[in-house]
Amino acid sequence: MPLEQLLQYFFAGITEGAIYAIIAIGFNIIYNTTGIINFAQGEFLVLGGMIATSLAVVLPLPLAVAGAVAATMVVGALVDLVFIRWLASPSVLRLVVITIGVSILLREGMLHAWDEKVRALRNFTGTEISSVRILGAHIAPQALWVLGIAGLIVAALALFFRYTLAGRAMRACAANRTAARLCGIKTRRLVTLSFCLSAGIGALAGCALSPLTQTQYDMGAPLAIKGFTVAILGGLGNSTAAVAAGLILGLLETFSVSLLPLAYKDAVSLAVLLAILFLRPGGLFGRREVQRLKEF
Repeated sequence: MPLEQLLQYFFAGITEGAIYAIIAIGFNIIYNTTGIINFAQGEFLVLGGMIATSLAVVLPLPLAVAGAVAATMVVGALVDLVFIRWLASPSVLRLVVITIGVSILLREGMLHAWDEKVRALRNFTGTEISSVRILGAHIAPQALWVLGIAGLIVAALALFFRYTLAGRAMRACAANRTAARLCGIKTRRLVTLSFCLSAGIGALAGCALSPLTQTQYDMGAPLAIKGFTVAILGGLGNSTAAVAAGLILGLLETFSVSLLPLAYKDAVSLAVLLAILFLRPGGLFGRREVQRLKEF
């Protein structure tokens, strides 16, 4: 394989992997605080992209993206307040079914609000045909935005969990929710905050991804599966490892195209998920027994 083609696959892989990592981080934020696997995470990403495309008609692009993130964070808070908070000691299966139901509701709501048409934001910078040339390979400026936003999210969350009072309280809640409650921490508020953060992160990723892949109401479920695969691959609850796991999965999917038909690309993530669940449930970077981690 020529070096230019190899680099082209590499850049495409790390771009896709960055998106998967952001989705996985959204899974981990909620899981660390509540123990809930939120299968509506993919819908948060799509909802952010859809709202941004509508707002971009009447607002400058930065304001449209900011408005989409804020609106999706409100939706995330409502998901907790309406569907999660009133439950008393629910089982894991019940929570999984509820989040799957929420994802269906959000998907159907987006279908009625925006119909089946494919929409896309304009590129943050550059044009559709512009590209950056690196050692003979071409990378779209929007892909650089995706990578930059992913890095910014990881850095901002690391600082948030380490240096802010709310972040430390969320880490305490992840370590021992009962003990945190006894220490006076308002754990219910932290659960709502975790849903807001997760939804906002997903919405920002959806806005960054929209110019590259376009946005449609039913994109959420496949993205959620890939994000969940990355979360499991990195070790459920370990957001730092999710970044490495996302890049690994993105590269595996992209390079698989050179060996297998394009139709089998999505099967790679499912094969990885099944292999990890059977061989190492704790993930590549976690313990064999899945545990919520104390650190981001």
